[in-house]
Amino acid sequence: QVQLVESGGGLVQPGGSLRLSCAASGFTFSTYAMSWYRQAPEKERELVARISRAGGNTNYADSVKGRFTISRDNAKNTVYLQMNSLKPDDTAVYYCNARDWGRPKYWGLGTQVTVSS
Repeated sequence: QVQLVESGGGLVQPGGSLRLSCAASGFTFSTYAMSWYRQAPEKERELVARISRAGGNTNYADSVKGRFTISRDNAKNTVYLQMNSLKPDDTAVYYCNARDWGRPKYWGLGTQVTVSS
């Protein structure tokens, strides 16, 4: 059974940091590019970051560039999102997904990130 389980979300103050993890199982993790999306209330779902299968290539939304870092550990079947200098606008549910030929294929259930004083 394919599973993507996000963890690491929570409440953090503006300027703080948080590291999200996504543990994958049920498929060959290393053959899939991975990405993080986020969804804030009444806002369009946003592609936050993408990482290639081997981790050599990454892409970021302009809104997070320079603050967020996506990485992966294929030996652990895990993808990470390091979030620094967090802003209230970063508040959202964050989802990881596995990508196949540029399209999302598998989705996690999400983890809530709230940036507030």
